Amino acid sequence: MLDTSHTRSPATPLRILVGCETSGVMRRAMAARGHDVWSCDLLPAEDGSNRHLIGDIRDYLPLGWDMLAVMHPPCTRLCNSGVRWLHEPPKNPPADAAAEERADWPTLSTEARRAIMWRLLDEGAALFTACWQAPIPRVAIENPVMNPHGRARLPEDLPKPQIVQPWWFGEPAFKATGFYLRGLPQLAATEKLTPPKAGTPEHKAWSAIHRAPPGPDRWKIRSRTFEGLAEACADQWAGTVTEAGEVTA
Repeated sequence: MLDTSHTRSPATPLRILVGCETSGVMRRAMAARGHDVWSCDLLPAEDGSNRHLIGDIRDYLPLGWDMLAVMHPPCTRLCNSGVRWLHEPPKNPPADAAAEERADWPTLSTEARRAIMWRLLDEGAALFTACWQAPIPRVAIENPVMNPHGRARLPEDLPKPQIVQPWWFGEPAFKATGFYLRGLPQLAATEKLTPPKAGTPEHKAWSAIHRAPPGPDRWKIRSRTFEGLAEACADQWAGTVTEAGEVTA
Protein backbone atom coordinates (compact mmCIF):
# COMPACT_ATOMS: atom_id res chain seq x y z
CA MET A 1 0.00 0.00 0.00
CA LEU A 2 1.34 3.42 -0.98
CA ASP A 3 2.34 5.73 1.86
CA THR A 4 0.46 8.84 0.71
CA SER A 5 2.15 11.04 3.30
CA HIS A 6 5.03 11.35 0.81
CA THR A 7 2.83 12.16 -2.18
CA ARG A 8 2.90 15.64 -3.72
CA SER A 9 -0.21 17.14 -5.37
CA PRO A 10 0.90 20.29 -7.23
CA ALA A 11 -1.78 22.56 -8.67
CA THR A 12 0.20 23.15 -11.86
CA PRO A 13 2.54 20.90 -13.87
CA LEU A 14 6.21 20.71 -12.94
CA ARG A 15 8.82 21.06 -15.68
CA ILE A 16 10.86 17.88 -15.28
CA LEU A 17 14.02 16.77 -17.06
CA VAL A 18 14.80 13.04 -16.95
CA GLY A 19 18.45 12.72 -17.83
CA CYS A 20 20.44 9.81 -19.24
CA GLU A 21 17.38 7.73 -20.11
CA THR A 22 16.47 6.15 -23.46
CA SER A 23 13.78 3.73 -22.26
CA GLY A 24 11.25 6.45 -21.41
CA VAL A 25 10.10 4.56 -18.29
CA MET A 26 10.59 7.47 -15.87
CA ARG A 27 9.46 10.08 -18.41
CA ARG A 28 6.17 8.27 -19.01
CA ALA A 29 5.53 7.75 -15.30
CA MET A 30 5.99 11.46 -14.56
CA ALA A 31 4.02 12.56 -17.63
CA ALA A 32 1.11 10.29 -16.69
CA ARG A 33 0.59 12.50 -13.64
CA GLY A 34 0.17 15.61 -15.77
CA HIS A 35 3.68 17.07 -15.73
CA ASP A 36 5.68 18.67 -18.53
CA VAL A 37 8.42 16.04 -18.86
CA TRP A 38 11.34 15.64 -21.22
CA SER A 39 14.00 12.94 -21.33
CA CYS A 40 17.54 13.48 -22.58
CA ASP A 41 20.35 11.20 -23.71
CA LEU A 42 23.08 10.93 -26.31
CA LEU A 43 20.97 8.20 -27.93
CA PRO A 44 17.41 8.43 -29.36
CA ALA A 45 14.41 7.41 -27.28
CA GLU A 46 13.45 3.75 -27.66
CA ASP A 47 9.75 4.68 -27.81
CA GLY A 48 10.25 7.36 -30.48
CA SER A 49 8.81 10.09 -28.23
CA ASN A 50 8.88 13.69 -29.43
CA ARG A 51 9.62 14.64 -25.82
CA HIS A 52 13.17 13.34 -25.94
CA LEU A 53 16.24 15.56 -26.36
CA ILE A 54 19.33 14.08 -28.01
CA GLY A 55 22.57 15.57 -26.74
CA ASP A 56 24.71 16.31 -23.70
CA ILE A 57 22.44 16.85 -20.69
CA ARG A 58 24.66 19.72 -19.51
CA ASP A 59 23.45 21.80 -22.45
CA TYR A 60 19.88 21.62 -21.15
CA LEU A 61 20.36 22.07 -17.39
CA PRO A 62 19.91 25.91 -17.34
CA LEU A 63 16.48 25.90 -19.05
CA GLY A 64 14.30 26.51 -16.00
CA TRP A 65 13.37 23.03 -14.78
CA ASP A 66 11.55 22.35 -11.50
CA MET A 67 13.02 18.86 -11.12
CA LEU A 68 15.94 16.86 -12.48
CA ALA A 69 16.04 13.06 -12.32
CA VAL A 70 19.26 11.64 -13.75
CA MET A 71 18.59 7.94 -13.99
CA HIS A 72 21.63 6.32 -15.59
CA PRO A 73 24.65 8.62 -15.72
CA PRO A 74 27.87 6.97 -16.92
CA CYS A 75 28.66 5.43 -13.56
CA THR A 76 31.07 2.60 -14.39
CA ARG A 77 34.11 4.72 -13.54
CA LEU A 78 32.61 6.02 -10.27
CA CYS A 79 31.22 2.83 -8.75
CA ASN A 80 33.06 0.28 -6.64
CA SER A 81 32.82 -2.40 -9.29
CA GLY A 82 34.84 -0.25 -11.69
CA VAL A 83 37.70 0.72 -9.39
CA ARG A 84 39.90 -2.24 -10.37
CA TRP A 85 40.19 -0.96 -13.96
CA LEU A 86 41.90 2.20 -12.69
CA HIS A 87 44.88 0.13 -11.59
CA GLU A 88 44.79 -2.79 -14.01
CA PRO A 89 43.20 -1.56 -17.27
CA PRO A 90 40.88 -4.00 -19.07
CA LYS A 91 42.08 -6.06 -22.00
CA ASN A 92 39.25 -4.81 -24.20
CA PRO A 93 38.79 -1.08 -24.84
CA PRO A 94 36.11 0.65 -22.74
CA ALA A 95 33.02 1.71 -24.69
CA ASP A 96 33.24 5.26 -23.35
CA ALA A 97 36.78 5.82 -24.67
CA ALA A 98 37.30 7.89 -27.83
CA ALA A 99 37.05 6.05 -31.15
CA GLU A 100 40.76 6.42 -31.86
CA GLU A 101 41.62 5.18 -28.38
CA ARG A 102 39.49 2.07 -28.90
CA ALA A 103 41.15 1.46 -32.25
CA ASP A 104 44.65 1.83 -30.77
CA TRP A 105 43.89 -0.08 -27.56
CA PRO A 106 45.62 -3.38 -28.54
CA THR A 107 48.92 -1.53 -29.12
CA LEU A 108 48.80 0.87 -26.17
CA SER A 109 51.05 0.38 -23.17
CA THR A 110 49.61 -0.35 -19.75
CA GLU A 111 50.54 3.18 -18.67
CA ALA A 112 48.68 4.72 -21.63
CA ARG A 113 45.61 2.58 -20.97
CA ARG A 114 45.69 3.50 -17.29
CA ALA A 115 45.85 7.21 -18.17
CA ILE A 116 42.72 6.83 -20.29
CA MET A 117 40.86 5.08 -17.47
CA TRP A 118 41.70 7.88 -15.03
CA ARG A 119 40.63 10.48 -17.58
CA LEU A 120 37.28 8.71 -17.98
CA LEU A 121 36.91 8.80 -14.20
CA ASP A 122 37.44 12.56 -14.24
CA GLU A 123 34.90 12.97 -17.04
CA GLY A 124 32.30 10.90 -15.20
CA ALA A 125 32.82 12.92 -12.02
CA ALA A 126 32.50 16.19 -13.97
CA LEU A 127 29.17 15.12 -15.46
CA PHE A 128 27.84 14.02 -12.08
CA THR A 129 28.95 17.30 -10.48
CA ALA A 130 27.32 19.41 -13.21
CA CYS A 131 24.00 17.66 -12.61
CA TRP A 132 24.26 17.92 -8.83
CA GLN A 133 25.06 21.64 -8.97
CA ALA A 134 22.48 22.45 -11.65
CA PRO A 135 20.24 25.49 -10.99
CA ILE A 136 17.27 23.20 -10.29
CA PRO A 137 15.56 23.04 -6.85
CA ARG A 138 14.81 19.28 -6.84
CA VAL A 139 17.49 16.83 -7.94
CA ALA A 140 17.78 13.04 -7.87
CA ILE A 141 20.83 11.31 -9.33
CA GLU A 142 20.94 7.52 -9.55
CA ASN A 143 24.33 5.94 -9.00
CA PRO A 144 25.72 2.82 -7.29
CA VAL A 145 27.95 3.06 -4.23
CA MET A 146 31.03 4.99 -5.30
CA ASN A 147 34.68 4.11 -5.06
CA PRO A 148 36.87 6.49 -3.00
CA HIS A 149 38.58 7.93 -6.07
CA GLY A 150 35.25 8.91 -7.59
CA ARG A 151 33.87 10.29 -4.34
CA ALA A 152 36.97 12.44 -3.82
CA ARG A 153 36.23 14.18 -7.13
CA LEU A 154 32.65 15.10 -6.22
CA PRO A 155 31.23 18.05 -4.24
CA GLU A 156 31.72 18.01 -0.48
CA ASP A 157 28.01 18.62 0.15
CA LEU A 158 27.00 15.39 -1.60
CA PRO A 159 24.94 13.35 0.92
CA LYS A 160 25.03 9.61 1.40
CA PRO A 161 22.76 7.93 -1.14
CA GLN A 162 19.50 6.24 -0.29
CA ILE A 163 19.85 2.61 -1.40
CA VAL A 164 16.64 0.99 -2.63
CA GLN A 165 15.78 -2.33 -4.25
CA PRO A 166 13.18 -3.13 -6.95
CA TRP A 167 11.48 -5.58 -4.58
CA TRP A 168 10.55 -2.62 -2.36
CA PHE A 169 8.16 -1.62 -5.16
CA GLY A 170 6.60 -4.93 -6.16
CA GLU A 171 9.28 -5.99 -8.64
CA PRO A 172 10.74 -9.51 -8.09
CA ALA A 173 14.35 -8.55 -8.73
CA PHE A 174 17.64 -7.63 -7.08
CA LYS A 175 19.33 -4.39 -8.15
CA ALA A 176 20.68 -2.10 -5.47
CA THR A 177 20.00 1.44 -6.68
CA GLY A 178 21.41 4.53 -4.97
CA PHE A 179 19.73 7.94 -5.17
CA TYR A 180 21.58 11.13 -4.27
CA LEU A 181 18.80 13.56 -3.34
CA ARG A 182 18.58 17.33 -3.04
CA GLY A 183 15.23 18.97 -2.28
CA LEU A 184 13.43 15.62 -2.47
CA PRO A 185 12.37 13.10 0.20
CA GLN A 186 13.75 9.60 0.42
CA LEU A 187 11.55 7.03 -1.27
CA ALA A 188 9.16 5.00 0.86
CA ALA A 189 8.55 1.36 -0.08
CA THR A 190 5.17 0.80 -1.72
CA GLU A 191 4.89 -3.00 -2.00
CA LYS A 192 7.71 -4.86 -0.28
CA LEU A 193 8.16 -8.43 -1.41
CA THR A 194 9.97 -11.16 0.52
CA PRO A 195 13.29 -11.98 -1.16
CA PRO A 196 13.85 -15.69 -1.87
CA LYS A 197 16.59 -17.64 -0.15
CA ALA A 198 20.00 -17.82 -1.78
CA GLY A 199 20.55 -20.94 -3.85
CA THR A 200 16.92 -21.37 -4.85
CA PRO A 201 15.61 -21.12 -8.44
CA GLU A 202 13.63 -18.05 -7.39
CA HIS A 203 16.78 -16.32 -6.14
CA LYS A 204 18.45 -17.08 -9.48
CA ALA A 205 15.49 -15.55 -11.32
CA TRP A 206 15.57 -12.43 -9.13
CA SER A 207 19.29 -12.07 -9.97
CA ALA A 208 18.73 -12.00 -13.74
CA ILE A 209 20.19 -8.50 -14.13
CA HIS A 210 23.49 -9.42 -12.50
CA ARG A 211 23.59 -12.68 -14.45
CA ALA A 212 23.05 -11.02 -17.83
CA PRO A 213 25.61 -12.47 -20.27
CA PRO A 214 28.12 -10.22 -22.03
CA GLY A 215 26.82 -8.70 -25.24
CA PRO A 216 25.96 -5.45 -27.00
CA ASP A 217 22.68 -5.05 -25.09
CA ARG A 218 23.99 -5.89 -21.62
CA TRP A 219 24.31 -2.21 -20.64
CA LYS A 220 20.70 -1.63 -21.67
CA ILE A 221 19.41 -4.57 -19.63
CA ARG A 222 21.36 -3.53 -16.54
CA SER A 223 20.42 0.15 -16.70
CA ARG A 224 16.69 -0.07 -17.38
CA THR A 225 14.44 1.48 -14.72
CA PHE A 226 11.84 -0.82 -13.20
CA GLU A 227 8.23 0.26 -13.69
CA GLY A 228 7.39 -0.07 -9.98
CA LEU A 229 10.31 2.15 -8.99
CA ALA A 230 9.35 4.75 -11.61
CA GLU A 231 5.77 4.82 -10.32
CA ALA A 232 7.01 5.39 -6.76
CA CYS A 233 9.33 8.21 -7.88
CA ALA A 234 6.52 9.87 -9.82
CA ASP A 235 4.05 9.65 -6.94
CA GLN A 236 6.40 10.64 -4.14
CA TRP A 237 8.55 13.25 -5.88
CA ALA A 238 6.02 14.84 -8.21
CA GLY A 239 2.49 13.68 -7.44
CA THR A 240 -0.54 14.09 -9.68
CA VAL A 241 -1.41 17.53 -10.98
CA THR A 242 -4.81 18.61 -9.66
CA GLU A 243 -5.54 20.99 -12.53
CA ALA A 244 -3.48 20.77 -15.70
CA GLY A 245 -3.76 21.03 -19.44
CA GLU A 246 -3.08 18.08 -21.69
CA VAL A 247 0.56 16.93 -21.83
CA THR A 248 1.65 14.61 -24.60
CA ALA A 249 3.96 11.82 -23.46
